[in-house]
Amino acid sequence: MKKIVTILGARPQFVKAAVLSRVILKHQKIEEVIVHTGQHYDANMSSVFFDEMEIPKPSYNLNINGLGHGAMTGQMLEKIEAVLEKEQPDAVVVFGDTNSTLAGALAARKLQIKVIHIEAGLRSFNMKMPEEVNRIMTDRISDLLLCPTDSAIENLEKEGYKNLSIQVEKSGDIMKDAVSYYSSFSESKSTIVKDLGLEKNEFVLATIHRQENTDNLEQLTNIFEGLSKIHESKRVVLPLHPRTKKILENNSLSYPVTIIDPIGYFDMLELLKNCNLVVTDSGGLQKEAFFCNKHCVIAREETEWVELVNHGFAKIVGADKNKMVSAFEGFQNSEADFSKSLYGNQVGERMHQDILTLLAS
Repeated sequence: MKKIVTILGARPQFVKAAVLSRVILKHQKIEEVIVHTGQHYDANMSSVFFDEMEIPKPSYNLNINGLGHGAMTGQMLEKIEAVLEKEQPDAVVVFGDTNSTLAGALAARKLQIKVIHIEAGLRSFNMKMPEEVNRIMTDRISDLLLCPTDSAIENLEKEGYKNLSIQVEKSGDIMKDAVSYYSSFSESKSTIVKDLGLEKNEFVLATIHRQENTDNLEQLTNIFEGLSKIHESKRVVLPLHPRTKKILENNSLSYPVTIIDPIGYFDMLELLKNCNLVVTDSGGLQKEAFFCNKHCVIAREETEWVELVNHGFAKIVGADKNKMVSAFEGFQNSEADFSKSLYGNQVGERMHQDILTLLAS
C-alpha cells in the first residue's frame, strides 16, 4: 500500500483534510500519516474538536508556533524532514498557503519525495502577503497541483507551467465537500444562534483578522466604522481574535457591534446559514458564504476567488467604510443563483483518484 504524509498547521486545513481522509479510509488504497506543525494555536482544537468533526488525530504534533516567519518555517523544515525520513512516504500532501505548507513542500522536495499541493494556482498578485509567497513557491516545487477553479489553472498557464513537468488538474474546491458534509448536522451541534438571540437573515456575520487590516489603525478604524453603520440596519456579529481585541482596547476603540470570542466550526456554519450576508477579509469564508447561499463583502483590496466577484456573489471594498455600506445596501435588493457550479462536485473523490494516478507513476 502506498503511503502519504499530510502536513497541516491550522484549523481550516484540518477541516479540509478531513474530507480527503474520509475518502482515503473508504477506499483503503493509501495509508495516511498526519502531521500537525502547531503553527496556529487554537483553543478550539481540543480532543472534542477531532472527535465531533470526525477528523483523524495527528500522528505527530511538532508544537511550532509563536515565532517569526523565518524561524517558524526553519524549525518546521527541520522537524518535518525528520518525520519524513522516519516514515518514508511515497508523497507529501500540503494544503493552501501557510508556512506549514511551504515547509512541508520544501522538506519533501529536498528528500526527493513527491509533493501534492491542494488549492494550487491561487493568486492575489500581492507579494506583500506572506501567503502569496508561500503558494507561489509551493506550486513551483510540487509534482501534482490540484486546482480549485478555472482561474487557478489560467494563473499557472500564464506562469509557464505548461512547459514544466508538473501535473496540473482542476479538482474543484475541497471546502465545498466540507461545508456540505458538516452543515448537514451542524444544527444539532450548535446553539449559538439561539444563545445570541439572533433571527434568521436579520444579522450580518463579520470576521476581520488579516494583518494588513489589524496592524493599520486607520484601516481598522474605517472597517469598524463601516460595520457600525451596517449595525444600525442589521445586527453585526463579529467573532474576534484576542489579538485584534487587544489592539482595539489599547487604542480605547469601542464600536456598537456584537463582539464574541472565537468560535468553533459548527458555530460558524450555523451563523453562516442564518445570517443576512458576510463581511470578511478571510479567503476561506468568502467561499463558505457562497456555499451557504450568502453574498459577501470583501474587506480587502483583492481576492484569490475572483469568480465570486465576477459573478456578482461578492464585492471588494477594501477598508473603505462608504464602499462597505454601499455594498451591504446593494446586496439587500439583490438576487443571485447560488446553484451555479463554480467549485466542482465530489471533490474529495476526484482528488483521491488524481493522487492514486500520481503514486502509480
